[in-house]
Amino acid sequence: MRMYQASKVSGGGQVLDLETAVKDGILGGGCGALFGGVVAEKLDLKKMVAELESVDVPSVFICPISLEPMQDPVTLCTGQTYERSNILRWFSLGHFTCPTTMQELWDDSVTPNKTLQQLIYSWFSQKYLAMKKRSEDVQGRVLEVLESLKKVKGQARVQALKELRQLVVTHGSVKKTVVDNNGVALVCSLLGHFTSHAVGSEAIGILANLELDLESMEILMQPAKMSLMVDMLNEGSIETKINCTRLIETLMVGKDFGSEIVSSLSLLVGLLRLVRDKRYPNGVFAGLSLLKTVCSHEPVRSSVVSIGTIPQLVEVLPRLNNECLELALYVLEVLSTLPEGRLALKNCPNTIPNVVRLMMKVSESCTQFALSILWAVCKLAPEECASRAVEAGLAAKLLLVIQSGCNPVMKQRSAELLKLCSLNYTTTIFISKCKLTRTIQ
Repeated sequence: MRMYQASKVSGGGQVLDLETAVKDGILGGGCGALFGGVVAEKLDLKKMVAELESVDVPSVFICPISLEPMQDPVTLCTGQTYERSNILRWFSLGHFTCPTTMQELWDDSVTPNKTLQQLIYSWFSQKYLAMKKRSEDVQGRVLEVLESLKKVKGQARVQALKELRQLVVTHGSVKKTVVDNNGVALVCSLLGHFTSHAVGSEAIGILANLELDLESMEILMQPAKMSLMVDMLNEGSIETKINCTRLIETLMVGKDFGSEIVSSLSLLVGLLRLVRDKRYPNGVFAGLSLLKTVCSHEPVRSSVVSIGTIPQLVEVLPRLNNECLELALYVLEVLSTLPEGRLALKNCPNTIPNVVRLMMKVSESCTQFALSILWAVCKLAPEECASRAVEAGLAAKLLLVIQSGCNPVMKQRSAELLKLCSLNYTTTIFISKCKLTRTIQ
């Protein structure tokens, strides 16, 4: 249920008195517009209220019970007005008081408030028609910009693309207009080997915000266009980099996306730069999201490991938010299935402490990924890594998993890892190391 925001008068106080609101013209349009029937055809109030849910509605239009605009207002003997269905429901629950003042009612009849109903209808009609007019103006402007893009070049083309991108981002209804009028193919045609970064940045920003069909995706996967996207990912502004990752990820979801494209070292290096740049959290998330999608292509994983992805991800783990942590741990877990991935994890001095800290801290998924990573590392070099894991507090975390409501597979893996960690110690020393005497006993 939407809680409507009551609008304010210019002096800062709320509009509470209907007579004053009409007299002062606060409800808009003046009396002639409010009562004169300016709307040529009868508009549906329910539809208008639904489509205008984001506007600030005058408080006199809001039902005190539902906090939504009234469509059939009725007034009680106390002078308070409510939506008819809401106040009748209040009475049906055995209440015979005014919900706002809690006064006992001396008369339980309700009187239709036709004046307020007319005001509500007229106010919403004006807002609705103004919104429709703005929408029509925007649609017309989009068609003009698309037409101009067929002719203009140089800086004029950049400006046209910039305006189209702003329209697409600002007005959701514009996206369909662009798609229906062959706008996607037109913008795609502007991308290639000789496209300037100014044009490419705006064009990619437009495409990243549109729904692409399979034909458009195939066009964008042409080597020249992919090469431009990778260049922009490495050299563009942060906004352009994020748009590039979003667009490439959209293309990868489509069928027949070649592994040779995502194995481009330039693409992978650009993603890691984005992930390491802590100034832009949105960029970190976008980079990790695409990296996760890249790692879903098995033939590419060796290339991902070879450029030093693992130590770089391990180092950024402590500063990632929960959403990003899940992506980063997923990538590390996937790469731990490779021999070279396990070796890179083992050789990174912070793998064990950083991953152990995340167990039972973020989510069950993160704990599961962490368990798989630690198991891969400790299994590779039990004598060296198991003792480091115990020193980092792994045993206590494993016991928490075993005693928790986690799934049986995680509990089993935790028990196996706990056993592996204890092999290098006598029972007494292991218990003292874990500081878990009472728990284990």
